[in-house]
Amino acid sequence: MIKNIIVRIRTSLKVITLIIIATLIIGCIFLYVYRPIYSVTLNGEVVGYTENKSKLQNEINQYIQGDGNNVAFVQVDNLPQYNMCLLKKGNVANDEEIFDTVKQQGTTYYQYYAITEDEKEKSYVATYEEAKSVTDELKTKKSNNISKIGIVKKYGTTLPQFDTTTKIVAALYVKPPAPKPVAVATTTAVYSSSYKPTYSKTENSPTNKIAIGITLNKPVNGIITSRYGYRRSGFHTGLDIAQPIGTKIKAAASGTVEYAGWSSSGYGIYVIISHGNGIETLYAHCKEVYVKAGQQVSQGQVIAAIGMTGNTTGPHVHFEVRIDGQCQNPQNYIYQRSLN
Repeated sequence: MIKNIIVRIRTSLKVITLIIIATLIIGCIFLYVYRPIYSVTLNGEVVGYTENKSKLQNEINQYIQGDGNNVAFVQVDNLPQYNMCLLKKGNVANDEEIFDTVKQQGTTYYQYYAITEDEKEKSYVATYEEAKSVTDELKTKKSNNISKIGIVKKYGTTLPQFDTTTKIVAALYVKPPAPKPVAVATTTAVYSSSYKPTYSKTENSPTNKIAIGITLNKPVNGIITSRYGYRRSGFHTGLDIAQPIGTKIKAAASGTVEYAGWSSSGYGIYVIISHGNGIETLYAHCKEVYVKAGQQVSQGQVIAAIGMTGNTTGPHVHFEVRIDGQCQNPQNYIYQRSLN
């Protein structure tokens, strides 16, 4: 009995050994003829084979993310799928062909920057640094349209023609206008570069007040440090109301911003608002303005901040009321006081 069992065990071991040997032989033959590899499928079709799917996919990812030469990204709707398989050794991997096939179905989006004026695209540059240099130079040159100049990041499937920063600045620069001459009552005021207007001895007083048909609100609450009329330095065409630097200045009445920017006449940074029918108000020596020419503003809207720009010895707003270009005494309409 035991002898039969031993014989059967030996026979089984021989069979198992033969099976293992046969399997190894077949495996070696199979591996000699075939090799493990990844098949690459795109849009449901096999487009090739790769031995290193990680390397191929990394190249595709880098391509999609852009190469830095104004390429923002590449839109690829379908990415490759990888499946392990066995391929006859006579066939080779074709990573480059697969990569080219992926590129052919991609849509490239470029990134660039538009220089705008009044929200209209005027010129294009490749980098933000170039766009910033244009606006900085226009600010340095005090271009009259600097408040309308902007930078917009753009994306597109094609690149526009780029201009040099020098060419763009030359095309966009607008020379600041000369200050407007203003008159007082029936006389004409002529401004010099030192902001010392000359007037005749006729002064606009409450006795010849001209009706303007609108109610003015105070642009700021503060101390009047200089009134309308003659003073040692000449004729003063408005009111000076003192407040700390940065105090908000409000529109005395609703209207359209006629000018907002720098003046070389002594006003410094200033704003003019037209209220219709030839009526204007002016706010000078500002630190900064929050409106631009052509903008509609409402009564009480913040338009600027008190500063010390132009010819001034302390922080204040110089406030004028004009009718048909002639300066009027603001205290005929606002900051009123009893005059004997």
